[in-house]
Amino acid sequence: MTSHAERTAARTRRPAPPGFDRRLIAPMILGSILNPINSSMIAVALVPIGLAFGAPPAETAWLVTALYLATAVGQPVIGRLVDMYGPRLLYLAGTALVGAAGLMGALAPSLGVLVAARVLLGLGTSAAYPASMQLTRSEAERTGQDSPARVLTALSVANQTVAVVGPALGGFLIGVGGWRAIFTVNVPLSAACLVLGTLWLPRRHGDHERARRSVDLPGMALFSAMLLALMVFLMSPRLAHWWLPVGAAVAAAGFALRELRTAGPFIDLRVLGGNVPLLATYLRQFLGYTTSYSFMYGFTQWLEQGRGLHAADAGLVLLPLSLSALTVSWFTGRREAVRAKLLVGGAVQILACAGLLLLHSGSPVWLLLAVGAVMGVPQGLIGLANQNALYRQAAPERIASAAGLLRTFMYLGALGASAANAAFFAHGADTAGLHELALFMAAGSVLLLLAGLLDRSLPTLTPTSRKA
Repeated sequence: MTSHAERTAARTRRPAPPGFDRRLIAPMILGSILNPINSSMIAVALVPIGLAFGAPPAETAWLVTALYLATAVGQPVIGRLVDMYGPRLLYLAGTALVGAAGLMGALAPSLGVLVAARVLLGLGTSAAYPASMQLTRSEAERTGQDSPARVLTALSVANQTVAVVGPALGGFLIGVGGWRAIFTVNVPLSAACLVLGTLWLPRRHGDHERARRSVDLPGMALFSAMLLALMVFLMSPRLAHWWLPVGAAVAAAGFALRELRTAGPFIDLRVLGGNVPLLATYLRQFLGYTTSYSFMYGFTQWLEQGRGLHAADAGLVLLPLSLSALTVSWFTGRREAVRAKLLVGGAVQILACAGLLLLHSGSPVWLLLAVGAVMGVPQGLIGLANQNALYRQAAPERIASAAGLLRTFMYLGALGASAANAAFFAHGADTAGLHELALFMAAGSVLLLLAGLLDRSLPTLTPTSRKA
């Protein structure tokens, strides 16, 4: 009689289909949503966690910051390991870490332990997205059918959907099992990822084993130090913290020297420096998400303080933004059309910023809903366009680390937006501050539009293009 282990091994050895292996989609999507679900659920848990540990908001805010910092550093680092050792090992290790971190958070006796659990969650959730991008690339190479638009769209829509429903799911879990439930839920999610990953993820790195070079630990350490110092400064940009940007600059110089001299660099600066289109994509990612998060943070605060809405009502006003973004992503995702998406997204983003200038404390609700719906259009276009551009522009052997860097620039945009909100709402989220923030966002949107117009490489991005 055949044992269960033998049957499982037989399924794993079953030859892959001639087209994109649809068995990969479930573990790819489930793994990639671990980050947005943990990023969004925490929003409704900060108050009960603060009450449980007697911690003020300034301390519970580290639960948000810890995951952002860990993810921003972890994405490119783990992405590089995916490039070197294949997606299976890192995917399974990362999702296992998510389960362990969830259990750690559920049993945490103090806020410090809870913050440590969030750091581990950030690192664990950093593996699935780079692994998914590498799997998409390797499947295209295996099948010779280089049309990943629908797969990339599915990843994007799944992440956006989870980010939207995350707070509601978190509220439900807290109502059922208390705030610890938002950590406990990671255990079954991790288990599902481990089962699906074990069953379906390929054991070999694409169609062949790539040469495995030694890991550039000094380069990774210097990169991490540079990024951490920069991000911590952006979270609280004050003159008294001058040593943070100085430290970031010193680490950056050491990182550049290391990467230019070592034979197996963590980030090949020579290749990256010569890949101007990819650098332009990172810049567009930063500009696009700086505006996106500025709107998300700033508009929400103004709705509650400047417009006088209850927090629950402010959340309802943001629903058209989420629905608009999801709808646009879904219906435009079947075609890559990178340049068109970027140009339309940048232009509509400017229009949405202009709409913010029309708002005041007595603005009707329909106008608030309309401005949010308009801003949802670029949110549904720009991130997807940059993801598709990176897929075409990055060197195939470094697709996972390149994808990780794309996420890092997204988080840098989020931190830049947080700093902008703090600057323009220094004395409260009033209408004058909202209008100043809108002008700041409009300036970034103009730069984004210009970056798309001036990038002559975008029209050449086709399903058969390959970049060095």
